[in-house]
Amino acid sequence: MNAPRKIGLWLIGALGGVGSTVALGLAALRCSSISSTGLVTELPLFAGLDLDAPASFVVGGHDVRQSTFVISLKELHARSGIFSEPLMAACQDVLESWTENIRPGTVQGSGQTIQGLADWVMTPSSANGWRIIENIQTDYRQFRDQHQLDQLIIVNVASTEPPTPLGEIHQYWPRLKSMLDEVNDPPRLPASTLYALAAIEMGLPYLNFTPSLGASFPAALALAEERRVPLAGQDGKTGETLLKSVLAPMFAMRHLKLLSWVGHNIFGNRDGLVLNDPANKASKIQTKDQVISSILGYAPQTHVSIEYIESLDDWKTAWDHIHFEGFLGVKMMMQFTWQGCDSILAAPLVIDLARFMALAQRRGEVGALTHLACFFKNPLGVQEHDFFKQSQMLLEYVTKVRST
Repeated sequence: MNAPRKIGLWLIGALGGVGSTVALGLAALRCSSISSTGLVTELPLFAGLDLDAPASFVVGGHDVRQSTFVISLKELHARSGIFSEPLMAACQDVLESWTENIRPGTVQGSGQTIQGLADWVMTPSSANGWRIIENIQTDYRQFRDQHQLDQLIIVNVASTEPPTPLGEIHQYWPRLKSMLDEVNDPPRLPASTLYALAAIEMGLPYLNFTPSLGASFPAALALAEERRVPLAGQDGKTGETLLKSVLAPMFAMRHLKLLSWVGHNIFGNRDGLVLNDPANKASKIQTKDQVISSILGYAPQTHVSIEYIESLDDWKTAWDHIHFEGFLGVKMMMQFTWQGCDSILAAPLVIDLARFMALAQRRGEVGALTHLACFFKNPLGVQEHDFFKQSQMLLEYVTKVRST
């Protein structure tokens, strides 16, 4: 009988709210302490697929703040009132063992706000791009070898970086690689991209759950094809944008004309603090504000705002006002309020995506995994934002996998 597979999950931003909740979720599922509610991959639709069980995963990662999984979770519990102390206690031994796998990260190109929060960065903290990539790869390799992993999935759940203007060097991998080697004039690549290139060069799947650049540019996509690596991203769709991608098709199919859609988002936590910086906020608004016009085929007036309200911590709240026109030119409106716990909404999707990516790599799938579009605000390789059409892509993929 073959030994069960051992899958490594390397989290960029491991000790943040999402990363630590992913770790707690996997530890709790391993101990059968919780139900599978929230995990898409536990729906009957996916029964029988060769998806790795939660007990197969070992967690490690990078972070730029020195802490532990247990401390991070206790702080999040104290501030937001989530989790339960018995659950955290039951998982403490596993979480402490996984904390030993955390390594200091890089803040290269991540913006002043993230750099100001960092107290634990790899040495050297600034160097030519290729030197940083080699340091990252050393951490990936040591984790893989130490735990004798069959597969290793790299997932970015770190705070949002400012937008990165793309230029000619981002179009072709050979040109970008040559510039990465230049000590005095390294290309301005953010940390998310350095982590991504380090993974792709080693043949490791890379998942970007954030709006940051990551591998979402031509040179990185070409390298992924060359190295036969699957990619997925970008920016997990967990709350207000999920509702937009569900509701906008309803207006379109009822032939109701959308006049305006205003979305006001407030939340606290460390990600909210980072997004309080206008430079970092610009990346998030860009991915949130493209959904409606893409689905409708025309552009109503839209406005998206994101504000940091410290007292809310991990509980993000969105208030949306939708103004639309119906029969005989009568104008009507719809409003909704969405409140959800950011880490609780995101963490199970990260686990789902890690399971899908491990399966995809075993199947020899390469490049952007377009069937995972329904998980993202800005899915790689997909222009479709209608949640139902995106979900159909996933259903068709499952049918294809079952038939092969």
